[in-house]
Amino acid sequence: MQKLVLYLVSTLFLCSSAGATDEATQQKFTAVRQKIQDSNWRALPLGKLIAKVGLELVDAPYVGGTLDGSGRERCTVDMLRLDCVTLFEVSLNMGRIMKQGKDSLQDLIDAVTFTRYRDGVLSDYTSRLHYTSDWIENNIQKGTVVDITLQLGGKPFPLALGFMSQNPKYYPALVENPQYVPVMQTIEQRVNMTSRTIIRKEDIASIEDKLQDGDIIAIATSKKGLDYSHTGLIVREGNKARFLHASSVKKKVMLDGPISEYVNRAESNLGITVLRPLMPGNK
Repeated sequence: MQKLVLYLVSTLFLCSSAGATDEATQQKFTAVRQKIQDSNWRALPLGKLIAKVGLELVDAPYVGGTLDGSGRERCTVDMLRLDCVTLFEVSLNMGRIMKQGKDSLQDLIDAVTFTRYRDGVLSDYTSRLHYTSDWIENNIQKGTVVDITLQLGGKPFPLALGFMSQNPKYYPALVENPQYVPVMQTIEQRVNMTSRTIIRKEDIASIEDKLQDGDIIAIATSKKGLDYSHTGLIVREGNKARFLHASSVKKKVMLDGPISEYVNRAESNLGITVLRPLMPGNK
């Protein structure tokens, strides 16, 4: 049970004030940037570029909760230790800055800050878009992604968030700042007034041919108080829509089989929400 709780905690969008981005991440960023330049990937459609970046992170160790910690809130980026959230964050935002002609690690950190925090503004722990559904809604408003699930035949997915406010002991920042707990509860209540849509897991195979490279996949869960339990990216391989994700089971970033097969492995998986990245300036 403890392992399950820790896994669920790590799949939420968490934050940390732990250390600045280190030299190893700078080196990895430089290597990926050079690969993009040498291979002329900037000319690719955004989704394909995002998928290419993600594939450059394959075999990086899975480390859950790298953003969780105590102390002052700050945005950190680690390209060598990834979880399911930070994998798609790095891939999405590196693709976006490269399309903008930006090429520094600070540009990537700024882009992650924009997508990671409500309205792109980092103030304190509660400004972080902790829940996937909250991240989706705010990044739709910011013009980062579009939710294409409904047009693919998605069905309503009512939200009943409450895990964080009901379990503050698992979050160092909430333990350290108990005044944040009612703030998080208010955020949960606000998000619960909305709903998302999902492709039910039994229907995913029938829409896989419509998924594109770089589409962000959020896997809806039946776990109490949560909305989504896992995230990743689509990488097309022939007629297959394979799932690129940071696996807590295999302990690394990996290119898995078709998304329909992956989702059907777990009874608690209900289906998927599909987000398509937008070119910067599309708002």
